[in-house]
Amino acid sequence: MSTMPAAIAMKLREIQCDEIPIPFPAKDKVLVKTKLASICGSDLHITYMGWNVTKFPLPHGYPGHEGIGIVVDGGETDFLEGDLVLTVPNIWLSRCFAGYQLLDPQYLLKISSEIPMSHLLMAQQLGTVVFGSRKLPSLDGKTVVVIGQGSVGLFHDFILRRMGATQIIAIEPVKERLQAAMKMGATHLIDMTGNKAVDAVLELTGGRGADVVVEAVGSVETLNQSLKLVRRFGKIAAFGLPPTMKKIPFDWDTFFRKCVDMH
Repeated sequence: MSTMPAAIAMKLREIQCDEIPIPFPAKDKVLVKTKLASICGSDLHITYMGWNVTKFPLPHGYPGHEGIGIVVDGGETDFLEGDLVLTVPNIWLSRCFAGYQLLDPQYLLKISSEIPMSHLLMAQQLGTVVFGSRKLPSLDGKTVVVIGQGSVGLFHDFILRRMGATQIIAIEPVKERLQAAMKMGATHLIDMTGNKAVDAVLELTGGRGADVVVEAVGSVETLNQSLKLVRRFGKIAAFGLPPTMKKIPFDWDTFFRKCVDMH
């Protein structure tokens, strides 16, 4: 077989699948056959909103950058045919939405075939949470609020618990996600949103607010809500991407008066 299927974003919100040639092997690169690829939130921002896009159509297979694959040709690298690998390409070189990719070996991690691929596929997103959490201060004895309990929020529960946080307050209106949050390390569950959620957090913290707030949704409303949830001189980790390319309203007054650190 000399061709492969590959997704291509023709213009904003328009994606099609083409049949294109498989990349030719190279001695200093690894040819990988894609087995699974996940859709990252940033992929949606790129293809639906044109985030960091200068022109369409986008390259075939782009912007998929979270994948699992099988090595077809290792070239003259340390990878061998048949190796199961996590593909973590530089975002500008990513082609996980294609049948095959030709990658530099530095963007591949050999993994065990004994673990389900669907579990391994989440490793890269977990890595982004680990990376972001390294910016946080010591959490020993601290209270953390995590807004949103999708995969990013759940991974934060897992990591923050292991960083020493005493209270992890999960905010999420979907019952099943809250149940998962408890399993991942959350100590308190809030199934309300908006001002009701703010009131519930203030009640749990004696009116003080949380030491750290992780915004894991990516909406204008939840970004500004995080400022109401955090204590004075507290910290906010803005993890979610806003749902628009336009400038968004920001509660500067609360940010200023509370002397908040945000990253």
